[in-house]
Amino acid sequence: MFGEEGTDLFYILVFPFLLWRMLHNQIWISLSRYQTAKGKGTIVDKGLEFEQVDRERDWDDQIIFNGILFYIVRCVLPKAQTDLPIWRGNGLVITMLLHAGPVEYLYYWLHRALHHHFLYSRYHSHHHSSIVTEPITSVTHPFAEHITYFMLFAIPMVATLLIGTASISSYFVYITYIDFMNNLGHCNFEFIPNWIFSLFPPLKYLMYTPSYHSLHHTQFRTNYSLFMPIYDYIYGTMDKSSDTLHESSLRKEESPDVVHLTHLTTTKSIYRLPLAFASLASNPHTSTWYLWLLWPVTLWSLMLTWIFGRSFVIERQRFDKHRLQTWVIPKYSLQYLLSWQNEAISRAIGDAILEAEQMGVKVISLGLFNQGEGLNNYGGIYIQRNPRLKVKVVDGSSLAVAVILNSIPKGTTQVLLTGNLTKVAYALAFSLCQRDIQLVTLQQAEYLKLTKSLNATEGKVVHDSSYAQKIWLVGDGLSKKEQLSAPKGTIFVPFSQFPPKQLRRDCFYHYTPAMKIPKSLENVYSCENWLPRRVMSAWRIAGIVHALEGWNEHECGYTMSSIDKVWQATLRHGFQPLISKEAAKID
Repeated sequence: MFGEEGTDLFYILVFPFLLWRMLHNQIWISLSRYQTAKGKGTIVDKGLEFEQVDRERDWDDQIIFNGILFYIVRCVLPKAQTDLPIWRGNGLVITMLLHAGPVEYLYYWLHRALHHHFLYSRYHSHHHSSIVTEPITSVTHPFAEHITYFMLFAIPMVATLLIGTASISSYFVYITYIDFMNNLGHCNFEFIPNWIFSLFPPLKYLMYTPSYHSLHHTQFRTNYSLFMPIYDYIYGTMDKSSDTLHESSLRKEESPDVVHLTHLTTTKSIYRLPLAFASLASNPHTSTWYLWLLWPVTLWSLMLTWIFGRSFVIERQRFDKHRLQTWVIPKYSLQYLLSWQNEAISRAIGDAILEAEQMGVKVISLGLFNQGEGLNNYGGIYIQRNPRLKVKVVDGSSLAVAVILNSIPKGTTQVLLTGNLTKVAYALAFSLCQRDIQLVTLQQAEYLKLTKSLNATEGKVVHDSSYAQKIWLVGDGLSKKEQLSAPKGTIFVPFSQFPPKQLRRDCFYHYTPAMKIPKSLENVYSCENWLPRRVMSAWRIAGIVHALEGWNEHECGYTMSSIDKVWQATLRHGFQPLISKEAAKID
């Protein structure tokens, strides 16, 4: 494309341009999910579910498809006709004029035709399945619609090519403009200020807003225009509530009632956040080989976490009139294991709790390593520093113990407990002794600590290294040797925040303490780490139940709530026990 004997720039630029389009769209996806998670400027305040995420997961297919079509056109047309300069100002002007004229006009009538019941039921209903739109909703169409839109948007590009005014820059700007406006119209948060239209009133005919197009997805029979509302005004299809919705959406801002404070796990977990790759976030964490290709981004994000420690919001739910948010401390699990990082991490957690206090949050629950004994005494240090704290700090230990107790098969008389002894482990051991279930330890040190802590009578806690028990309660520190020494058919029930590495195919592994969530808990479209869909960890659920019940005490440090009271309250609110598929086979 550049010079008679020079290298054809098409082959040099086509792949970087496809990457740019994917990056551009991904930025919009992340920005949209971040803004809606904050609850600021949200237009349609309804839940996003897994069904929509699955339907829209292949959003990048249309970018690849467009690249193939451009390649075919490049091969068909004579080289002299496709030798384009880098820049032509008149070509860019003509491109935008052709878009404002024929493209916008033809799209308007095409769109109205697609809403005829014959075409709508066969084609366009797929796009309108998403009432709560995301940027990627803009390119979720049947194949026939993709072909039609490509032909429509090709009008300015083909026209400028035929009259000799086309340039690489005009193509780049025009396609980027289409992507930008498509994403803007489907982002579900309003950010276009009113003063722009007051400063230049005719702009309202030339540029739509996110709330303007959102009305099309909720009302169906109004606001048909592509990017320029002028044809809706001309033909009387402009929704009369467009201006009102725009103003009310700009003013909308909400604070959460419950916050769950978690952190990053592996170096690749940043890609599995709801703000990142939707297809990864909507499934339990597994090893994904192609993420290694993103190692420069991974390394860059890892460096940033060493510098910055301020928490940020990643998702928002609603349950029984309570607003829920999940915040992330930008630190990886590895950093929590480094003692010299403890002060910075503890400070970040403390800052998040104080921020929640200022926002009027009722309950904040501490997830994963955010509640370590060596880090912050299971969260108790923050209560000591701020005795007048109104937000209730919950570590969820009581519910975690309740979940584990109800995971043990009925009729069990003996269990083996091994791994690092934590607050949950001691409470679990105490509850088992009360239920006349004998507790077996493999290590002498564990046996001595438990008998001293529990004041257990003889026979309640025993030291036995025969590995004969079939029910194992395991925590962090479970060794490979211990796991391989377990008898065939052993049930491993973790009491730790993280699951043990599964080394045995002839044994059964429960999930870490977790429960199924009720259907009325809205806007759940991502998986919590390794847990299945619509399943939450006990530590996270505990904070929700604490707020629902209106309990006025903290559950952190070395104090615990009544296990039975918390368990019954959790069941009453619709949360259900979770058992792994493998373990269910033996019941």
